[in-house]
Amino acid sequence: MGKRINKTNPNLVELIRTLKDKYAVEGSAIWKDVAKRLERATRRRAEVNLSAINRFSTDDETVLIPGKVLAAGSLDHKVKVAALNFSESAKEKIENIGGECISIKDIIEINPKGSNIRILE
Repeated sequence: MGKRINKTNPNLVELIRTLKDKYAVEGSAIWKDVAKRLERATRRRAEVNLSAINRFSTDDETVLIPGKVLAAGSLDHKVKVAALNFSESAKEKIENIGGECISIKDIIEINPKGSNIRILE
């Protein structure tokens, strides 16, 4: 079995703890799933291009990326994207089309049950 690696980024550790706590309180499996994905090694964390978000989402949908959103491709509809990180140009493209970029911590507050959220990797 592989060596257990502890996260050193205190913000990420806090986010993972918050997700697990929210799962314990709300019982929403989505938060436990996202916490598990964020615990993976950095090189195995999701990096999703706008083209994939465009292809797998619908207008006014909420999409959660347990990693970084990259700017390759374009969007042709409004989406609310919650992610760990955004590249500057990806953030710009999402906001220019009327979409919204928010942190995973914010989506937990806005939607504690985690309903109607699509996870993309």
